[in-house]
Amino acid sequence: MKFERSAGVLLHPTSLPGNYGIGDLGEDAFKFVDFLKEAGQTLWQVSPLGPTGYGDSPYQCLSAFAGNPLLVSPDKLEEDGFLSSNDLSDKQKYNPSQIDYSEIINYKKSLLRKAFNNFRNDSNGLGKDFDEFCDKHKDWLEDFALFMAAKDFHNGDVWSKWDKGLIHRRGNALNEWKEKLSDDIQYHKFVQFNFFKQWKAVRDYANNNGIKIIGDMPIFIAYDSADLWANKEIFSVDEDGKLEIVAGVPPDYFSPTGQLWGNPLYRWKVMEKDDFLWMRKRFASLYELIDIIRIDHFRGFDAYWEIPGDAKTAERGRWVKASGEKLFKSLIKHLGDVPILAEDLGVITPAVEALRDKFNFPGMKILQFAFGTDMETKFLPHNYIPNCVVLTGSHDNDTTRSYFEKVKKEEYHIYKHAQVYLNHFGDDLVNELIRMAYASVANIVIIPMQDILNLGGEARMNFPSRLGGNWAWRFTWKQINENIAPHYKGLTVLYERPPKKKKKAGKIKVEEE
Repeated sequence: MKFERSAGVLLHPTSLPGNYGIGDLGEDAFKFVDFLKEAGQTLWQVSPLGPTGYGDSPYQCLSAFAGNPLLVSPDKLEEDGFLSSNDLSDKQKYNPSQIDYSEIINYKKSLLRKAFNNFRNDSNGLGKDFDEFCDKHKDWLEDFALFMAAKDFHNGDVWSKWDKGLIHRRGNALNEWKEKLSDDIQYHKFVQFNFFKQWKAVRDYANNNGIKIIGDMPIFIAYDSADLWANKEIFSVDEDGKLEIVAGVPPDYFSPTGQLWGNPLYRWKVMEKDDFLWMRKRFASLYELIDIIRIDHFRGFDAYWEIPGDAKTAERGRWVKASGEKLFKSLIKHLGDVPILAEDLGVITPAVEALRDKFNFPGMKILQFAFGTDMETKFLPHNYIPNCVVLTGSHDNDTTRSYFEKVKKEEYHIYKHAQVYLNHFGDDLVNELIRMAYASVANIVIIPMQDILNLGGEARMNFPSRLGGNWAWRFTWKQINENIAPHYKGLTVLYERPPKKKKKAGKIKVEEE
């Protein structure tokens, strides 16, 4: 698919303001869309929207199909009659700039349980809508709801430690557990019903205001997920859940022992037998939620680093060819011209580039990588091609302000190079870097909200090597001054994002795709 010149913002919904300790799909989500429109933006990039597990990372979800319960808005539940003002009267005061997951998870769950109990006692006319939702999504929802109910019953333990009948999904055992946990199963279906309903309202509002949603799809699924538990035959585990081989990356200059991710790998030959049915369902389900898919770790669709399941590091492994080309052909055959962006960062081979280019998927350019110790000139804008996405940084990067502050202190020659390249010799390079992204030939420019607000390291979203304390940043409306939206609207007009209006037959109109 061909992408027009456009601009957008990277912000995960958990980073939105709100009164319940974490961003959700309430009024602040709609207000953020209003801000994007006022700023001339036509794209909103979010991280994966699935239910998070240990570590709170949206890139390690309990399901590749379900939504995150923490994003469900209590205020919207009140509007739908599932919560009363009394149910929300004990709301606590939370840090408006940081999420404390240890505090808010149980609080949000208690509100969702109250809403479910109220729904069960009085469906408020939405019983039919709920039943239709469950029927439409039964292909994944039945397994997910049972998985979550069983996980709750087993005190959060990973599925491979559950009752043997559940681990092996024996027919009689599954039926017995479904009956035993029927109330909890309905609860998890109810939560998903509300997530999808609320997210659809946000997405529709964005689309109606000319804004498309870019959503991330991690290439691999989490081990502790309903997907693996219910589909062991297409992943690299045995019937007991023991990992035979796992994902990671080999040793390099930055990591002498490599990176041991531990995710199960796909059994590509098995998936080819039904023309990648599970993967096609995954893509189709995601397109129900978002408009454009950004594939994280795209290179794994060409070849992946296969590590023995009992390995302690990623040193002992091998590269194995994946069935990416066959998969994408299948997706196009069944789903049409799918809009996909390829996260092609890291060590990329000619074969990966060939796979990306064969399907005309735009790759990624991170401007911070152009000004570092191991600077890669391919990230300098004069080397771009139009069919790419440029960002100042990603969710894994430090904020641009903090990045350059550290470089200035530790490697001044790099900082000086950035000044000369940007032709800006002041202390603040953030705005100039953003301007350069907008001015580049890249069809798509995405700027993290932290950089738009010119925030320091306290606003960093994720430290890939740090356990805990990630995914916690939130912005406040007070941080958005009256000049920000007009400034970015001006950049979109100046650098033709979206494209300028064209003259035809004496009239001016916006060129349609």
